[in-house]
Amino acid sequence: MSPTRPRAAALASAALAITLTATACGSGGTGAGGGTGGTDGKAAPTGARLDWKPCSAPTSAQGGGKKPGKGWECAKLPVPLDHAKPDGEQIELALIRAKATGGRRIGSLVFNFGGPGGSGVATLPGLADTYTALRSRYDLVSFDPRGVGESAGVRCQSDKELDAAFQIDGTPDDDAELRATLDANKAYVDACAKNSGKVLPHVDTVAAARDMDRLREALGEKRLHYFGISYGTELGGVYAHLFPKNVGRTVLDAVVDPTQDSVAGNLGQTKGFQLALDDYLKDCASPGGAKGGSCPTQDQITALLKELDGRPLPTAQPGRGLTQDEAVNGIAAALYSQETWKYLTAGLREAIGKGTGNTLLLLFDSLSGRSPDGHYSNLGAANRAISCADSDQRFSVDDVRRHLPEFRAASPVFGESAAWSLLSCTGWPVKGAWRTPEVSAPGAAPIVVIGNTGDPATPLAGAERMAEKLGKGVGVRITVKGEGHGMYGVNACATKAVDDRFLEDKVPADGTTCS
Repeated sequence: MSPTRPRAAALASAALAITLTATACGSGGTGAGGGTGGTDGKAAPTGARLDWKPCSAPTSAQGGGKKPGKGWECAKLPVPLDHAKPDGEQIELALIRAKATGGRRIGSLVFNFGGPGGSGVATLPGLADTYTALRSRYDLVSFDPRGVGESAGVRCQSDKELDAAFQIDGTPDDDAELRATLDANKAYVDACAKNSGKVLPHVDTVAAARDMDRLREALGEKRLHYFGISYGTELGGVYAHLFPKNVGRTVLDAVVDPTQDSVAGNLGQTKGFQLALDDYLKDCASPGGAKGGSCPTQDQITALLKELDGRPLPTAQPGRGLTQDEAVNGIAAALYSQETWKYLTAGLREAIGKGTGNTLLLLFDSLSGRSPDGHYSNLGAANRAISCADSDQRFSVDDVRRHLPEFRAASPVFGESAAWSLLSCTGWPVKGAWRTPEVSAPGAAPIVVIGNTGDPATPLAGAERMAEKLGKGVGVRITVKGEGHGMYGVNACATKAVDDRFLEDKVPADGTTCS
């Protein structure tokens, strides 16, 4: 929901909880750097042999954290910077794996946890316990996609510059605020071009999908077994379109709608987050929901945000007040999982009752990739670079003003911020590849597509449309009646269907509903 991030990143509720405890998102065709798209299922042979070694701790670009424990290995995979020039300059993709624990190994299972911009190398070890059943027969594998973390990661502004930029009002009400917003956007774009201009044309999703086929080959797999979450579903859909014959057992969970352009996507997210907020407020107000205190109301939340317009709340972090934009994004961060609703209650009680913004600022930091020591991962930079390399839409201030009424109508909390975020790619130095991605995959193996009725970031309609676009006999829908972003390990019915697909090669009935 942030103006610096066209699509919200996938958040693991466990990672969010750790952050808080420790410190108190037309047809496709040619990708910008991916070469001509097609459905030939062919890729230039890599000849790569992976040299697996013990892993180091994640770098600050990957989000930092502890060194993975025993059993984790890391490697680098060389791929062309420009897939149209396979013998040209190479970059390296950072990889991580944990070998299968059981005796009947099926192969490698590759994960992408979303973003775009999330580091798979940093994320997979922290969530490995969730995938214990899958690890019994698969090597668990993930990677930093190109432009992310330690895979030629995009660099834009410094930590200090980002802190300052987030203090600028991203929903301008007058000419002075508008000028400050536009100047801040230009400064960010200029910094990205200066520090990462060489890679910016080559971080699109088509190029990342081609990387995944090279990874498949380097892992020695005839077909790619793949688990994509959030943006990882879009990447999986594009991969299936390009390489349908190479699709193995595949699950897409929390699905990006492949039919929506930037406006429709942002508007859909706005409605999704408002729905999730409504569900949270109902739950909090139910008997026992408040858990020891009063529940905030929507009127109190909108009043708080109005008060924050130009008047940040004090926090315990030197030089950082909680701005209106940070509060909006902090609220959004806690809506990714029902498990983190308790942090939202605590943050709103603090802000409304005490007049301080510590908890909401921590929630914002979890979404923006800022660690407790003040370092930002490259999540935000990669998110914008990949999104702008994909989308060919560029918006003006007049465009935003024209769309503002429908965004405000969709949500009094999230609408304004989501509308102004349409400026994210304005002035970007790379022309985008598509209006919407091409994901049709005739001839591919069945792909399980999971949507959730209460998903804030990727509303249920996205799963329905992805299944339809993948094609008859390919897209297999599962609908979950629940809350949160991503259902594996959350909903028992959906989890069993995924385990059956990966472990037993059983395809669920299309249209399965899980309560």
